[in-house]
Amino acid sequence: MTKITYQEFLNDHRPQLVHSAIPEIYWETIYTKLIEQTFDAGNIFSLMQIEYDVQRNPEDPTWALQINVEEGIQADDKQHVYLVDHAWTFRMEDALKQLEVDDSLKQRMASIVGCDPEEERNVLTQKIFNEMWKYCCFYCIGSATQIEDRLAVWFIMDEVGSAIHHSDDPNFRVVPFIYIPEQLGVCLIYPLKNLKCEEVITRDFLEGVTDSLTRSALSLPWKKSSLTKHSFDFVPQDEKYFTSGHILETLPIKENFKSRPEKKEKYKVYCEYDVIKKALNDPRFEFVINEEDADILWYTKHFKYYEQLSETPEVFVNQFPFEYIITIKDLLAITCRRKNKKNFNGLESLPVWLPTTYNLQTEIVQFVSYYQKRQEKGLNNLWIIKPFNLARGLDMHITDNLNYIMRSATTRVKIAQKYIENPVLFDRDDVGKVKFDIRYVILLKSVKPLDVAVYKEFFLRFANKEFELNSFDDYEKHYTVMNYTETATLKHMLCSEFKGHWKEQYPNNPWEIVEESIFSMLKEAFECAVMLDPPCGICDSPQSRAVYAADLMLTWNGEDMQPKLLEINWTPDCQRACDYYKHFYDDIFKFLFLNEINIDTIKPL
Repeated sequence: MTKITYQEFLNDHRPQLVHSAIPEIYWETIYTKLIEQTFDAGNIFSLMQIEYDVQRNPEDPTWALQINVEEGIQADDKQHVYLVDHAWTFRMEDALKQLEVDDSLKQRMASIVGCDPEEERNVLTQKIFNEMWKYCCFYCIGSATQIEDRLAVWFIMDEVGSAIHHSDDPNFRVVPFIYIPEQLGVCLIYPLKNLKCEEVITRDFLEGVTDSLTRSALSLPWKKSSLTKHSFDFVPQDEKYFTSGHILETLPIKENFKSRPEKKEKYKVYCEYDVIKKALNDPRFEFVINEEDADILWYTKHFKYYEQLSETPEVFVNQFPFEYIITIKDLLAITCRRKNKKNFNGLESLPVWLPTTYNLQTEIVQFVSYYQKRQEKGLNNLWIIKPFNLARGLDMHITDNLNYIMRSATTRVKIAQKYIENPVLFDRDDVGKVKFDIRYVILLKSVKPLDVAVYKEFFLRFANKEFELNSFDDYEKHYTVMNYTETATLKHMLCSEFKGHWKEQYPNNPWEIVEESIFSMLKEAFECAVMLDPPCGICDSPQSRAVYAADLMLTWNGEDMQPKLLEINWTPDCQRACDYYKHFYDDIFKFLFLNEINIDTIKPL
């Protein structure tokens, strides 16, 4: 271990100690034990295996940890802080694979979570994976520069730490801690009250959660209960919800737009997206280096200053105020439900083109109630868990394990979206029948009146493995975004080629009819987006023009195909569109800024 002075330790670790609210009386002891690698919890505690008169329930613990010194321990004794090692550190998406290939890890985890280590190999792996969530802890490295490095790192403590039970009235505290010189992850445990010999150690896995119903939901890994008596209806949200966590835009001054700017012979474009610089060839547009010289500002960063921009009403910008109500996943779900008088028809959520979606921070009780009601009826309960504001498939997980979902919900704001278990599949000659999704580029020209169009040449993304309802950690089977996976093959196909295959594979479902239902869905989504004034709706801004990408899948509804809107993306990557369709940005810029439409490629909704 690297030897550093106590002052150097404080310089590096004080923010971590303060943020984690670790009492200062323990700091020097923590320092000493870290530099000397003193893991002496065994001198104070003893492991006790719990025997049950009847068969143990899955939520019941196998081990307990108790005080084994006669004098007990005092909470104000600075020596009573202990280091606990991590037995296993992992990313969620890698956990099952690690268990499958590492037999020593599997045997150790079987002992910790209380599974029979003599079980058949694959059965044991799955049982451990199903049972491990009540032992899982996590930490995040908020200072990391890459978003991938800021995602939750999961771990299970060693036999000592994992024997500490969850309690709403804990007598100990467990805090993850990173010793920076060695990049060593440990847990610090220390008492919250005085304890006598043979008292059992407990901790609160849900620190900071005070609402009793929310605690009941999040406590399900350790204490089973039914929440079906509570409503599963979505929770209405006010303006505060739509603005929370956002830097608010200023609004344009409408008086500045009494007259429409004259059409120019040539528009100067300031553009931060290099793809457009290469693909926009219409001579009526020219690129400039300085923003102040531009007639069109095309940013890849969020623009907020519409009031200031409205002082130059002839200048356009490629964004609308409050457009995030459709580009952030939880807000999109709320927005798309506006036209319906009710949210559910039985257990089917409305509109039918939106997958059932819950916010796992504000609707955790409602989600559990809905999950448990579906469980009672024997309905499919597969869910895809998504961060509300990340892309590229980051930190997304598919599971029907409620404990897994409850633990995942504690890491950051996430949504639970019903997994499409009966998708329309595409038969790939080289693979078989696979999942696919469709991306349409959406062009928003005006809010009042609503003027929105779709680029008819859509884009396709395919899974690389034949679809089955199993192996949900297999990315290439259940996901379609292969652009960011180095080892995955990216299947390219023009929509004209796709339509030819479609006619052969689904002769009873003409693509023209399927596409009309897609266009109807997209139009309704944008009608919902402009129904309300900001901050709950997209703001009318005469200077604004925008390009989005809508991702959708098709699912079977009897013999009919039902489109399902998955998400709408802000400033989408359109490199592939330019590679496929040489006039892509020419058509888009002419529609948005010159009021010219190529009816072969652009369809008003």
